[in-house]
Amino acid sequence: MSKGLFSLEEWTLCLVTMLWGGTFLIIRFAMQACGPFYFVGLRFACAGLVLLFLSLPLLKKISMQEMVGGVVIGVTIFLGFGLQTLGLVDIPAAKSAFITAFYVPLVPIFELLILHRRPDRYVWLGMAFAFPGVLMVAWPEQMALGFGRGEFVTMICAVVFALEIVLLAIFAPNCNTRRMVTVEALVCSFLSFACMPLVGESVRPLPLWLVACLLGLGLVTAFIQSLLTWAQKSVPPSRATLIYAGEPVWAGLFGSLAGERLGSLALLGCVLVITGTLVSSRKQKR
Repeated sequence: MSKGLFSLEEWTLCLVTMLWGGTFLIIRFAMQACGPFYFVGLRFACAGLVLLFLSLPLLKKISMQEMVGGVVIGVTIFLGFGLQTLGLVDIPAAKSAFITAFYVPLVPIFELLILHRRPDRYVWLGMAFAFPGVLMVAWPEQMALGFGRGEFVTMICAVVFALEIVLLAIFAPNCNTRRMVTVEALVCSFLSFACMPLVGESVRPLPLWLVACLLGLGLVTAFIQSLLTWAQKSVPPSRATLIYAGEPVWAGLFGSLAGERLGSLALLGCVLVITGTLVSSRKQKR
């Protein structure tokens, strides 16, 4: 057990969350010039090729468990992105982010049901702070009432993201990180490309700046997926989720540096998310 506030693995997840938030603006600009499934396919193809190059000698010893784990996690990553993309056809991005935030309280429930592991009481207390905070950060300025196809699909997306975090806790501890993550990235890329004809997307020439963005995001994605898979070997899913909840906080911070303005409700939400993460870091005395 770490003697400090966070363990090395938890600090690693903090870095992952910061990188996620930092890529938000890049992804938003890139999506204006590229279809969503084409973009996700290229992004994870770049990540997969980087990981394939780095892990080629290791892949000779890949086990069935690592292959199955990589395929299962790769499918959940694809479903998460794909369902979120389909939901955005019918609802605005702000409302999509708001609904997706419901993955936060789902993770400890799935951890209890699937892993039969009861989260620490401080984790539940942290959730009580962090979940309302995430909703405040993602709160749409004009929240339209109603629950149609877009809202339903996005809610399923939140369930998938929660399952992905719990599934990582199942497969990651007994798998080689680089081998499993390589399979994850390649599976997600393949499924994204396969879905392009179904949604009417086509392959088209890309501007040079977008190619540079994709290469950069591919490297970052390979780095992120490797770090979070390694860290979740020892960090419980519910604890990891509280750290991941800081993603909109970092996205808001980087957005403010680019000229965007955070409202008072979002700032209060940022404070609650950080408070929840700190509260959950307390350890129960034996």
